[in-house]
Amino acid sequence: MFGLGWPEMGVILLLAVLIFGPKKIPELGKTLGQALRGFKDEIKNDSEAENDNPEVKKSDEN
Repeated sequence: MFGLGWPEMGVILLLAVLIFGPKKIPELGKTLGQALRGFKDEIKNDSEAENDNPEVKKSDEN
């Protein structure tokens, strides 16, 4: 995963706890998860819209 091993991930987690505090970490994780889910949904919706629109297919072929 991005060239990071367990030791590097542990250091990043430790720094996050020191910077944000242990009470803020779950909130940050939740926010990050929601952002990633929203991004994934938008990519999926965009892909489905392109598949349903024949004009997009024609312009891609040229």
